[in-house]
Amino acid sequence: MAEPRWLEVSLTVDEELAEAVAEVLSRFTTQGGVAMEQAVTYDVYEVEGQPVGPIRVFGYLVVDAHLEEVRQRLEEALWHLGQIQPLPSPTYRWVEDQDWMEAWKQHYHPLPIGERLLVAPPWAEFDPQGRVVVRIDPSMAFGTGTHPSTQLSLELLEHYLQPGQEVIDVGCGSGILAIAAIKLRATRALAVDIDQAAVRATEENAHLNDVASQIEVGLGSVREILQGRFSLRRTPIVLANILAPVIKALFEDGLADLVIPGGVLILSGLLQEQATEIEHVAKTKKLTPLEQRTSGDWVALALRKA
Repeated sequence: MAEPRWLEVSLTVDEELAEAVAEVLSRFTTQGGVAMEQAVTYDVYEVEGQPVGPIRVFGYLVVDAHLEEVRQRLEEALWHLGQIQPLPSPTYRWVEDQDWMEAWKQHYHPLPIGERLLVAPPWAEFDPQGRVVVRIDPSMAFGTGTHPSTQLSLELLEHYLQPGQEVIDVGCGSGILAIAAIKLRATRALAVDIDQAAVRATEENAHLNDVASQIEVGLGSVREILQGRFSLRRTPIVLANILAPVIKALFEDGLADLVIPGGVLILSGLLQEQATEIEHVAKTKKLTPLEQRTSGDWVALALRKA
């Protein structure tokens, strides 16, 4: 047997923690990024299946002279994350050099979301059964569709977006929302993020989905949009899948001003106990609640601009 060249590190967590754990692992896994594995159930009418249960988040550490140092720093980072919400201990497995890529790929499966969307990795071959396919590279770990807040955002986007509309996505991460909007027949989308790595991930995923010509990607947030640094300044649909404290700060920066009169603002990344406060702030900005959707402890809101 060949000498192991990679050390697989994995944690099995619920949907709420999966992307936070993936973000931590991505800081230390230099080959292949991070992948997520979730069980799938089928019935006689389904081809792609339905995700169910906890998610195994895993990546690969290179075996070299720095391995123990990297492993220690990884476990320290996981410990800090565990102070916010309890985490299981990571598990490790040696992997031969020729095995690691296939081992990483075989665990990431197409994920149906809402009534029409299907999020899939670039290499998956399947019959979409009439669903709109959004391909996201899971190695980028900025939003693969597994987190409840992302799923709720996609469901609301699917419900409120009308063909031919333009869309702004604030805090775009992997670009999954902007890409889904174009796939759902939006004409143009602006996707911005304050993280340069997220901007790169969005650009790469946009090319992967052949929609790069319809998505403008940039470094920035609400202020930069309102300053006219991008081609879109106000649209009928605006998305922000970010944490509640950030959303509150964005409202002060003019988030509501990005929505045209009669348009819809979709907010996600909220915990249930935060939703009421965010609705109250939104009402002061002339936004009326349309709908609230929940998944576990997570809430997404759709609000209409007066």
